[in-house]
Amino acid sequence: MDADPYRRKLHYRAHHRGTREADAMVGGFFDHCSAEWGEAEYAWFERLLEEQDVDIMAWALGTAEPDPAFAGPLIDQLMQLDFIVLPEGLSTHKS
Repeated sequence: MDADPYRRKLHYRAHHRGTREADAMVGGFFDHCSAEWGEAEYAWFERLLEEQDVDIMAWALGTAEPDPAFAGPLIDQLMQLDFIVLPEGLSTHKS
């Protein structure tokens, strides 16, 4: 467990969004990427956590344009969805 209370708070908020889908997406993104973040990235993520899950998920899935306030490499990284673990037999590739 992370000793830093700020990162623990962000981890908790990322994994307790309200739906399993949002928990997996936002929490998975935090788990996969946050070890490399600095102060600015943590501040960006904290602002992201204030957004509605439906908006975050639409941005990540590409069904809506991200809010310009979140433009940059982190939203691009979120949109890659390469941190999502799919159950065996499922694929992200279209047939």
